[in-house]
Amino acid sequence: MSDAHKTSPSISDLQTPDLQSLGLRPLRASDLPFIERLDERVFGPGRFTRTAYRLREGIAPDFNLSFVAHVGTLLIGANMMTPVKCGDADLLLLGPLTVEPAFRSRGIGEALALKSLEAARNAGHGVVILVGDLPYYDRLGFKPAPMGKIALPGPVDPARLLYAELQPGTFAALKGKIGRAF
Repeated sequence: MSDAHKTSPSISDLQTPDLQSLGLRPLRASDLPFIERLDERVFGPGRFTRTAYRLREGIAPDFNLSFVAHVGTLLIGANMMTPVKCGDADLLLLGPLTVEPAFRSRGIGEALALKSLEAARNAGHGVVILVGDLPYYDRLGFKPAPMGKIALPGPVDPARLLYAELQPGTFAALKGKIGRAF
């Protein structure tokens, strides 16, 4: 099968994270202050200057497609999916994907991202984009966006602009600058 027709992995393809009591559940509004503190610890204050953060600013994540990881009552990770636009087309922006440093390298970030991708696919969404490292995200079905096909409205290393096509043919229809969905 050619790369163009490969499907991205699903949550069932993932090895179980090595935590006995790990739970994943949909994001709730009451989680947002805890996630903000987690993002502050992990990414620091410079996160607000990044283009992806600027796109998300003031726009609520899709609570049906965003998930948190917890051990008991302790929130240890989160992934948000935010609606964005490319021309008239609706897309999703994945991230921030954040895991508490003491819980990294256990598959939690992958589990969160795959859960969000699976929910987005099941809801009929066509394309998810993110700014991230290909060696991490390629195993989740992301590919580099071809140079000039889509662009973010601020500075971004073009090699880090990645996409996952959830419905066949939806990425081919995109062209232009990604913008905020209001």
